[in-house]
Amino acid sequence: MDWARLSDTLVYSAIAVYALAMLAYAAEAALRGRAAVVVDQAVGVGQAVLVPAVPFRWDERSSLDSSPGPGPAAGGSRTDQRLGRVAVSLTVLAFLLHLMGLITRGLAAGRAPWGNMYEYAVAGGLAATGAYLIFLRRQPVKDLGAWIVGVVTLTLGLAVTVLYTPAGDLVPALNSYWLVIHVAAAIVSGGVFTLGAAAGLLYLLRLRLDRSHAEARTRPGEGTRSRYAAHLPAAAALEKVSHSAHVFAFPIWTFAVIAGAIWAEDSWGRYWGWDPKETWAFITWVLYAAYLHAQSTAGWRGRKATWFALAGYLAFLFNFFGVNIWLPGLHSYAGV
Repeated sequence: MDWARLSDTLVYSAIAVYALAMLAYAAEAALRGRAAVVVDQAVGVGQAVLVPAVPFRWDERSSLDSSPGPGPAAGGSRTDQRLGRVAVSLTVLAFLLHLMGLITRGLAAGRAPWGNMYEYAVAGGLAATGAYLIFLRRQPVKDLGAWIVGVVTLTLGLAVTVLYTPAGDLVPALNSYWLVIHVAAAIVSGGVFTLGAAAGLLYLLRLRLDRSHAEARTRPGEGTRSRYAAHLPAAAALEKVSHSAHVFAFPIWTFAVIAGAIWAEDSWGRYWGWDPKETWAFITWVLYAAYLHAQSTAGWRGRKATWFALAGYLAFLFNFFGVNIWLPGLHSYAGV
């Protein structure tokens, strides 16, 4: 069997289904936002204010210094609920196609399928979708669906058009069992970091709306409108999702950095040499460590801390794209 061709077909099929899922998520959000226009009597401004159409509860104490915003409207329409179920079902189908595409790529290459940028992008997208589906069972992350699926679709699109490399043997320096350990840890942590970054971004959007509601209470007659942020979960819930994702991913990323240092000593006779890849991996680690530390520091938790997390994710992306393509070093295994 031509495993390489089958892998390519499965990846292209996954892209198509992801695109359909993204459209379904977007349509659900649009309908829910439209149905959630209500007159908020609580703020006393007599203006139409958008609020969540679906209630979310979070029992744990929030570190926010803002109010949770106006109360939710009573449920969503059957149409948007149906669209939500369709979107999740399409995401699961795309994930399965994506997974089979990665497995068949490994069969075609006869090794772990993350030896170049194309394979890493495919595996990283799979990790992001998997993290979303796992969190979806326990956390209010459904509103992240359009963002996560959008990022994964874009990543796979870049992979098959710009980063594509035919299945083949590894560069000799990568032919080690450390490829499975070190790179797999980086892939898993990157996928969860993607979820955390999306939750952090939506948290900032929701927090901004909550603050505008608070300001409206002090200025009667001035209403606030936001057709997107208003139907998001409460800011406290989004912050908790983001924090949980980062708490889970940070130790895995730490392990990936340590494993990379051990692999470097085994291959090049030194643990650390400030190679561009090593340097940016360390910068990413520092930014995420700063985020977690800020979350435990009075005056920094919440909005200020979230900016550290988003900066860490940008550093993570530059470590993948920028370092591999533009900065020469011992880790120049892009394959493009």
